[in-house]
Amino acid sequence: MDVVPDVDHPLANDHVVPDVLDTTPINSKPAQPKVLPRLHLIDEQQKFSEELSTYINDKWTFKDAGFNYNLAAVFGSQSTGKSTLLNRLFGTSFDVMSESARRQTTKGIWISQGKDMKVMIMDVEGTDGRERGEDQDFERKSALFSVATSEVLIVNLWEHQVGLYNGANMGLLKTVFEVNLQLFGGNRGKEKTLLLFVIRDHVGATPLANLSNTLKADLERIWHGLSKPEGLEDCKITDYFDFMFTTLAHKLLQPDKFDSDVDQLRLRFTNPSDPNYVFQPQYSRRVPADGLHIYAGGIWDKIMTNKDLDLPTQQELLAQFRCDEIANTAFTIFQEKIKEFRQPIESGNIVEDLGPKMQEIRGVAMKSFDKDASRYHAEVYKRKRTDMLTKANSMLEAYFLGQLKNLHKKAVNMFSANLQQALRTEGSEFSAVVNSSKKEVLDFFLQGAKAIKLEETEWVYDEELYQLEQGLKEFATAQREKELNKMLNNLEKHLRKELDEPVGLALNNPGPGMWGRVITIYQRTVEDAEELLHKKARTFDLNKEEQAELVLNLRRQAWVLMTKKVQEESVDGMMLLKLRNRFEEKFRYDDHGLPRVWKPDDDIDTPFRKARDETVELVPLFAKINTLDPSKGEKFELEATEDFDFDQSLKVLSETRQQEITTKFKRESDAFYLEAKRSVVATQAKVPYWVGVALVILGWNEFLTVITNPLYLMVVAMVGVPMMAMWYLDMLGLVETIGWKVYDQGYKLVMDKLRETMDKREGEKPQQQQRQPQQYPPRYESLSKDEGDIELSSLDKKSQ
Repeated sequence: MDVVPDVDHPLANDHVVPDVLDTTPINSKPAQPKVLPRLHLIDEQQKFSEELSTYINDKWTFKDAGFNYNLAAVFGSQSTGKSTLLNRLFGTSFDVMSESARRQTTKGIWISQGKDMKVMIMDVEGTDGRERGEDQDFERKSALFSVATSEVLIVNLWEHQVGLYNGANMGLLKTVFEVNLQLFGGNRGKEKTLLLFVIRDHVGATPLANLSNTLKADLERIWHGLSKPEGLEDCKITDYFDFMFTTLAHKLLQPDKFDSDVDQLRLRFTNPSDPNYVFQPQYSRRVPADGLHIYAGGIWDKIMTNKDLDLPTQQELLAQFRCDEIANTAFTIFQEKIKEFRQPIESGNIVEDLGPKMQEIRGVAMKSFDKDASRYHAEVYKRKRTDMLTKANSMLEAYFLGQLKNLHKKAVNMFSANLQQALRTEGSEFSAVVNSSKKEVLDFFLQGAKAIKLEETEWVYDEELYQLEQGLKEFATAQREKELNKMLNNLEKHLRKELDEPVGLALNNPGPGMWGRVITIYQRTVEDAEELLHKKARTFDLNKEEQAELVLNLRRQAWVLMTKKVQEESVDGMMLLKLRNRFEEKFRYDDHGLPRVWKPDDDIDTPFRKARDETVELVPLFAKINTLDPSKGEKFELEATEDFDFDQSLKVLSETRQQEITTKFKRESDAFYLEAKRSVVATQAKVPYWVGVALVILGWNEFLTVITNPLYLMVVAMVGVPMMAMWYLDMLGLVETIGWKVYDQGYKLVMDKLRETMDKREGEKPQQQQRQPQQYPPRYESLSKDEGDIELSSLDKKSQ
């Protein structure tokens, strides 16, 4: 392989770039150069390139590197072979100086990736160049930029420059020290930069230890000469910098030794187990690869605007920007995935496994955020992570509340269905059914609510649980009222059944003890109903006050039913019937209960007057209910309310009605008196005996004719025997009615048939009129049409 000379060296006469990463001796094989893409990061007009992100993600291999990369920069005077050293050491393709022109090749700052390594190298424009002359503005800016972004600063110098101020780049190092204090002065001992001095063309006359001591002494002298910020007057150079020193043999005089030294130096950048490995954690700027373009651009912008460069602030700004970008990307995917929950929840459905699904979707989003954002400033990352988690939880909370609402609705429906089904079972107790159904429903709701409550949230469902409990309580109360009303309705039917017939019988047998019997019936019925009520009430878990109120209402209801029955039995018709029955019992029947047959010599007036007076005395008895309880000997009384007036309920007949009923009864009783009188007269008016003898004598011939003629005898037997039987059975009236009914039906059938025949005839007339004119009888020809129609209709009626 051809030897590649250092074109910046006076003796250099070749500029072929070898594959410096190959550890095979440099002269043992032909060159196989591989050109790696490089970027002009900051051009000669001091403009920062916007393509750094493209190179990092696409052209280089840092897309998913995160913190797994390193950044180094090289400093040195112009024409000291910086680019050549980088090309040999890292396999880059930076431009080197032409041996014929010997002019500046590195303008601004270039950056490239090391071959087969996760290292970015910046080639910084050399100092002391004739192109910039005494303009040291860019020198300071590039130094400030390199210290802010790089972990390792490689200082390239010749051996013969050690001990010189300008030749050894002491002016540049002074600038580095000043900007380092500006950047990291507040992080004393925490933020460090490694200065790696590479001493070129070392022939071995002066040991490396002496050379490093000389450089250290010069660096200490420069450090003490710096104007330090307040509070850092006693700081040491080692608080901010670590130093490494190495030498490289003369490239032309000792080519093999030069190649060997380069290979050994390369191990410091590639082998973490090497004792002199340069990329130690304390040098890292903690900027992820995907955010380097933002961080570096922000640093350069601050430098160009002459603003104070606060490196921690720049890292925070980078972290904020990148964390926001990462969060927005993750959140967009998160929003798309949770859209599937909206429609079913808004439709009132319960989404199965909603909690685990939301947990998984949120977890994927947070992991995506953590993967990329955790590389940035820790405090910013934590803050942005909290913001994203809060935002995600806020969106998911809407589905959480919607699911709770649907769970609430489903729980109420379950409670209603379970309650209705359980109450249909014979012998079910309401309170036990309610408690079991409520427990089942609350367990269902709590299980569903706990399943959708995510970790790292402050979601609570206490209010929804309270509302559910109140809703179930109200529903159970309404259902209890419904069941109580149902029970009371059944009790009312029971009371009506138990009261109607006994009370009616008691009132149909009026007398001094009538109301006592009625009150006894009432008390017995109420006692039975109260016992049944207490038995039923226990299933509703009623307290003593509620039970007492129900009992009182039951007594009032029973009383109302009883008084209603009394009123029904006390209407005018029923009262007259009762009075008439009592009157008939006293007047038409004797003391033994046998019907009286009045004789002409019997006294009708006295029994009539006595029966009527006794019957009339019953009317005042019905006027008002007597509440004296025969069993207790005291009057029964109920407490009055706004809807119930006990005293008013005792009144049955007013004075006016009593007089009207009495008057009507007396008129009806007079009819019985007259009937009795007529029966006596009928008994006295008998048919004389001679009438019967005359009928026998005068009708004897007819009688003989009938019995001697078989035809007459048969007719008399067929007609007379049934007539006698019907007369004896008192069925003549019924037979007469049936006969008239048969006559009416036959008459209707005949008339319907005649009308049908006449309608057919009327329908045939138009056809006959078309064939010949209608002929009228002579007597109707002279009549008008209307008169003729009237006459014909009258004829039809007569014919009918």
